Amino acid sequence: MPASETYVSVDVEADGRIPGEASMLSIGAVAVDQPNQTFYAELKPISERLVPEALAVSGLDRERLRVEGLDPAEAMAGFSAWVDGLGGHPVFVSFSSWDWVFVYWYLLRFVGRSPFGHSSLDLKSYYAGRFGADFRATAKRRIARDTPALLADLGRHTHNALDDALEQAEIFRRLRGARPI
Repeated sequence: MPASETYVSVDVEADGRIPGEASMLSIGAVAVDQPNQTFYAELKPISERLVPEALAVSGLDRERLRVEGLDPAEAMAGFSAWVDGLGGHPVFVSFSSWDWVFVYWYLLRFVGRSPFGHSSLDLKSYYAGRFGADFRATAKRRIARDTPALLADLGRHTHNALDDALEQAEIFRRLRGARPI
């Protein structure tokens, strides 16, 4: 019998558009069905290239992270071990595939493997399929308008990777229980 799936909501904050060229500065994760099981790490930057507007979104301080952040190899090994310790077959869940690109690249670069394999589940696509929505209708403002119960009472989106992973986990729990088309 195959192992049960363990959904893991993951969010990252980065200082640019693509991994390697930009740095992932923080990663937050939560086991969707066990919200007390969380992971959070702040990482040392790996590149001097950055997009100031991207960095501004998170409010993280690159200079502080150069000193206090974890070495990316240590952070990603810790994340991988945490995921492995959850049990079941881990499934990466994020609001969009952007987070997946960074996490997958960092896992392969610094750990040599991904506990998720090579695929992920993004909530925008899940929402589009579940409700028969056009992809352009998967922006949070459109979801809030078209299916308000999915985003009701979530609080302010903080751009802290763990806060956002917890928020995504709640959205996914709601999506799984929502009536499909």
